[in-house]
Amino acid sequence: MSDVMDRRARKKAQTRTLIRETAQRLFAERGFEAVTIADIAAAADVAVQTVFNHFPTKEDLFFDGHTPWVDGAAEAVRSRPVGTAPLDALHAYLVDRVALHVRQLTTSEGRLFDATLEASPALRARERELHHEATARLGDALYEVWTTEGGAPAVPEDVHTAASVTAAVWLAAVRTLIVQHRQLLTGPAAALLGDTEQGVTRACSIADQVFSGLGTAMSPPASKGLRPTG
Repeated sequence: MSDVMDRRARKKAQTRTLIRETAQRLFAERGFEAVTIADIAAAADVAVQTVFNHFPTKEDLFFDGHTPWVDGAAEAVRSRPVGTAPLDALHAYLVDRVALHVRQLTTSEGRLFDATLEASPALRARERELHHEATARLGDALYEVWTTEGGAPAVPEDVHTAASVTAAVWLAAVRTLIVQHRQLLTGPAAALLGDTEQGVTRACSIADQVFSGLGTAMSPPASKGLRPTG
């Protein structure tokens, strides 16, 4: 019985991969709006219902495998090394995320993914929803560590509000940095991006300055109606 279940699980995973790869190829070739679920099903040689069984929406097909960042910031806070403050862990993670995005823009696949996203109002709307999910998860993680472990010099008496505001501000900053880098797609990519590592270093430097400033702003002295934690 277990062998049968294993085969079914492998078959299901293979079908999901086939559908995702087929859909993402079609999106890259034709643009997101021009491709229908029926087109994807036909190209993958599966039934339309089979596509929906694996992916509720066309947007889910596009983003599948491309959204580790939705949980990434919260996970960076929760799994940080012992002795590392939550905002320090968040700072490091977000600088790395900016660096990863710049490196992706130096590949044809990465540029095509971003160009397809930017060209679709539906995908941009879905990305905003994912950003809100990431913000909520990070807020929950900060609230959790600030109320159980401390980790900041001081936080407001209303820890829930502090966590929510911190998450919103920090992730809005990283989203702004990433969207700005997408503007590189409006000109010759090679000339605009220049040397890959040079571009990554420049982007990381800017990100580091931004998050250093946010870290200072989000750690006010305890003498102004705030309570210490930890």
